[in-house]
Amino acid sequence: MNLFGVFGALLIGIVLGLIGGGGSILTVPIFVYVLDVEPVLATAYSLFVVGIAALFGAIKNAQENLVEYKTGFVFAIPAFIGVYIARRFLLDLIPDVILKLGEFSLTKDIGIMMFFALIMIFASYFMIKDKNEQNISKKFSNNINILIIEGFIVGILTGIVGAGGGFIIIPALVLFAGLPMKNAIGTSLMIIAIKSLFGFIGDLQNNNIIIDWLLLCGFTFLSIIGIFTGLYFNKFIEGNKLKKGFGWFVLIMGVSIVLKEII
Repeated sequence: MNLFGVFGALLIGIVLGLIGGGGSILTVPIFVYVLDVEPVLATAYSLFVVGIAALFGAIKNAQENLVEYKTGFVFAIPAFIGVYIARRFLLDLIPDVILKLGEFSLTKDIGIMMFFALIMIFASYFMIKDKNEQNISKKFSNNINILIIEGFIVGILTGIVGAGGGFIIIPALVLFAGLPMKNAIGTSLMIIAIKSLFGFIGDLQNNNIIIDWLLLCGFTFLSIIGIFTGLYFNKFIEGNKLKKGFGWFVLIMGVSIVLKEII
């Protein structure tokens, strides 16, 4: 692992600890562009790294009574069903060449990275945009059906791109479950841990996946250090300001990936 990989692993954990999501958005690009891991394998690595790091973060938040277990499991159960289906079955259904127009070929690897970038751009919009979350949460608070449906959809989407989905989960917990930001962060980490690790189990059952455990465990260890660092600084930084700043960063990352894949 090179120096940029070490920095990237720490950054992933720090972001997860600070805002309960978003770190996973960085994991796949770091594995692909910094550590030269092919995209499909990078999505599997991402699920493991984010799942383990989020698990440590969830335990730490649970000790401070910032995890809403009932709400978390309502969201997590359909989410990990969705991510398992995506990793175990849907990825194999994507052809190696998705589209061919003349000399241009949209391969599976390029398609996954482009789809990942679009998810990033979409998520950044909701992190950047100012919304009256308090009024919205009163309208949708404790809407279990919406949480179940969104959980399954998030599971499918993040299973395909190998992300934890915290950048989607946290707005859902704030708007539809009425959770305060700090509780949404802690609950999001629990959901991400369960969902991501179930997705990785689906990958282990795929004979086409060959895991470099030394790289994966080293990267994960650094991410765990990062998440405890992020949880510490979380006490001193206002969540909404941090979320908006990270939203701009995610937008720039998403656009950069699109441009890189096109060029």
